[in-house]
Amino acid sequence: MKLPTWFKSVLQCRLDDVFARVALDPELRRIREEKDMAFQRLFSDPTIINKPEFSEWEDISHYKQEVENEYLYWQGMQDGAQLAYIIMMLIMDDEQETVE
Repeated sequence: MKLPTWFKSVLQCRLDDVFARVALDPELRRIREEKDMAFQRLFSDPTIINKPEFSEWEDISHYKQEVENEYLYWQGMQDGAQLAYIIMMLIMDDEQETVE
């Protein structure tokens, strides 16, 4: 099944909106800032890979990615449920019009 152009456009707009909210979310911003500070500490010393600062940066970096992925997953689930509901309602309305 090929998606109509308008539907692709609607999905792209929604995706852009969700990514913008992820970029502006205060909690994710705080995590990104922590990751950036840990990254700066990490590369202030070339022998850092063997130090605890490397582990700290790695942990924060992975955590940030996990939080962003979880946010996107749950937003996708909500959007999918809303889309399924709307499609189901359109089908039911169409069936009712056919019966009448």
